[in-house]
Order: sequence, then C-alpha cells, then structure tokens
Amino acid sequence: MKMRFPHLVAAAMTLSIVSSLSAAEPFLEKIDLFEIGDLGYQRFHIPGIAVTAKGTVLAWCEAREDGGDWDQIDILLRRSTDEGRTWDEPRKIVDVPGPKEKNPFAMALKNTDPTDVTYNNPVLIADRDGTVHMLFCLEYMRCFYQSSNDDGLTWSTPVEITAAFESFRKDYDWKVLATGPNHSIQLANGRLVVPVWLSTGTGGNAHRPSVTATIYSDDQGKTWHAGDIAVPCTEEWINPNETVAVELADGSVMLNVRSESKAHRRLVVTSSDGATNWSQPHFQEELVEPICMGGIVRYEHDGQSLLLFSHPDNLEGGRGGEPEPGKSRARKNMTVHLSRDEGKTWPLKRSVEPGWSAYSDIAVTQSGTILCFYGRGEKASFAGDRLTVARFNFEWLTSAP
Repeated sequence: MKMRFPHLVAAAMTLSIVSSLSAAEPFLEKIDLFEIGDLGYQRFHIPGIAVTAKGTVLAWCEAREDGGDWDQIDILLRRSTDEGRTWDEPRKIVDVPGPKEKNPFAMALKNTDPTDVTYNNPVLIADRDGTVHMLFCLEYMRCFYQSSNDDGLTWSTPVEITAAFESFRKDYDWKVLATGPNHSIQLANGRLVVPVWLSTGTGGNAHRPSVTATIYSDDQGKTWHAGDIAVPCTEEWINPNETVAVELADGSVMLNVRSESKAHRRLVVTSSDGATNWSQPHFQEELVEPICMGGIVRYEHDGQSLLLFSHPDNLEGGRGGEPEPGKSRARKNMTVHLSRDEGKTWPLKRSVEPGWSAYSDIAVTQSGTILCFYGRGEKASFAGDRLTVARFNFEWLTSAP
C-alpha cells in the first residue's frame, strides 16, 4: 500500500491539534436552508455540500417550480463563511445562453411541458488550489463545465463537454445522461473525478435502464474524458445510477452506488485511477439501500483517517411491509455511518433525522465540524419539504443516542 497522500497527512495533523485542544462536548444543530415556497419554488431537491480551500461552505440544490425531474428547474447556491452557522441568500448559478431543446425521451412522458428548461444534477469539486469546479446537465442530454475563483460568488461562462460522453456509446448507447449528483473529488495527483450515470431512456421516467461510470479531467477541468463502465445493468445489479466517490488511502477510488437491486444494499466498486479497470461490484452489507442518493466524505480526526457515509437507513416499504424487489422503500431515518478501515466495514452509525428524509450529501469543515445536508419533511415524500444542514461533531456521532 502506498504512503497516505501528503495533503491528507497535513490535514490530519491540523485537525488532530484542533481536536486535542478542544475536548468538545457533543452537539447537534439543524438549520433549514430551503423550504417549499421559497422564491416561488414548489420543491427543493438534489442537495450538495462542499468546503472550499479557504473554508467557505457551499450548499446547492435543484430548485423546481413544480417538483418533477423534467420540470422547470434552476440551480441555487448558498454560502457560509462561518462553518455553516449562518448563510447568505440563495442565488442562481447556472445559465446556458441560447435556445434549448427538450430531451425527446422526456417529451414521450405524460404532462411534459416543452417550454420548461431543466437544469439538473449539479456537481461541485473544491480544488486544493482554491478553484471550485462545477459540472451540471441540461435536459439530461447535455453536460457543461464552469468554475469559480472566488468561492462561488461568480462563475465562468459554461462550456459544453457533452462530447466527453460519446466514447461511452461503444459500450452503452445512452440517450439520457446525468452527473453525480453531490460533491465530487480531486485525487492526490490532481485528477478530477466525477461519477455519472447513463440510460437508454426507455424505462421508468426515461431514467431506466441505467449504468454507472466516471468522467475525469487531468488539466483542471479544461478537457474531460470518459472512463470505463463501472457498474453495468444486470439481473444482479439492477439500474445502478446516482453515485458518490472517495479516494482511498492507497490512491485508488471507491464508488458507492445507488441501485434497485434485490439485495437491498449499496453497491461498491474500486479502481486504481478512478476511471478504468473497475473491480467486480459487490454489495455493502451494512449499508441498506432504500433506493436513494447517499453522501460520502473522508474525515481526518485526532490522528484517525475515517470515512463517513450518509443516507436514509431504512428498508421498510413506502406503502408498508418489506418491498417487492426493485420497488421503492420509504425514505426516512437519515443516518451517518462511520468506517475506520477505508470502507471495508461500517460498524458505527447514528441517526440524524429519524423521520422522513431523502437525498443527502456530507462534508467536513476545516475545524472538524461535520455537515450533513439533506431533504426532510413532515410526511412521506421523495424529496421532503425542506433542505436542512445538520451540524454536529465527532463526539456526538460516536456517543450513545
């Protein structure tokens, strides 16, 4: 195994000093960032969160005028310069000039409005040099790249990078594409890696069947390239789609994958370079799959290099009882899991939100506070009625409920 990458060693030393000095009491607090009705939107979904090199916390989401995946959707961002305690006002951060064409596979669905503009699946990467890279999609059909050099205050003109997906066609003739979502990663060698999922658009909501892969950039986002298919769609691995990534201590990349598989568990694969020669997918026994997005991040704490994973930890059926294979399970019990062995096992977990909860992402501030950004609501919903940041420390996570 290679030596742990230097920037994580430095981070571990810094956070170890902070942790040793603080002897913190456990704490958990929640701050609602987006609620139904804000700015006239009827749904906020697909939350993502990241911490920049300067320590600014960026929290973003899809803002949907009506609520569906193919509706009028904007991408909103809020910023915090005090580790998530207070936040500035939401702002739109995506605008592709020129005429827009609706995905033909969306037009085949009932009640699709051809005048709606769907921006979808935003992914941000906090570069060590201070740049914030961003990828997003338009109509689940085109992909764009933009960047910020001022911690998300302003953004460069979007550049289309859909051509990077063309080489996937030799293995999978996709008609629908999506990045991430959630934050993604920069490797120790500088490579930017973004998970993607691809669909032929012929199944449910024009999002199925699907496969998972990655695209990557070795030149700070100037050019992007397709990797190999990481998880194909098979009778065992059913519709792998929304995926998160983390770099492991040996420099390899692990993907943690949502699917509709009968095992009801998260799928995991690894690659030495984050793009090619993916391992055989396997199910992570401790991480149940309610068919929902999850979040993953590395956490250096008091000399320990840990992984954190967030998702609704629940297998009860949305309409009661154990679900039929491939059917949705109720999205509730937002939980953060902890691994001390690079994701091989996840022996510790704690519920952040026992009630209805949905998509999530997870980040760590420079002082070591953990931030879980997730959807929640008073009643069953695929997205919840608000997006909330839960702020807590390691002591809360590891203390008894």
